[in-house]
Amino acid sequence: MSLSLYMDQHVPLSITEGLRERGVEVLTAAEDNAADWSDPDILQRASELQRVVFTLDDDFLVIAADWLESEREFAGAAYAHQLGITIGQAVRDLELMASVLNLADMRNRIEFLPYS
Repeated sequence: MSLSLYMDQHVPLSITEGLRERGVEVLTAAEDNAADWSDPDILQRASELQRVVFTLDDDFLVIAADWLESEREFAGAAYAHQLGITIGQAVRDLELMASVLNLADMRNRIEFLPYS
């Protein structure tokens, strides 16, 4: 896998575990002692670690879009509406994303899931 992911605090652990079982490199905000951090701080931290953030949080999406508009650099974000994706879809689509994209592909980009 070429892309490493950073899960914000709203992502169910079952998604993280499913990705790890498939060989995807994942770090959670909780594991990084950042579970209580603000969304901008998490986006910044993930970028410092060269990881793409996955979120189910609409507010986080707004922040990432603001960073895009203001041309503020970030490693990338993947977003899915929490009622619009199943755990299985999230695992499948994030695994696909991690296997075909790299950090340069995702820089300053928001990827919307599910793919299908």
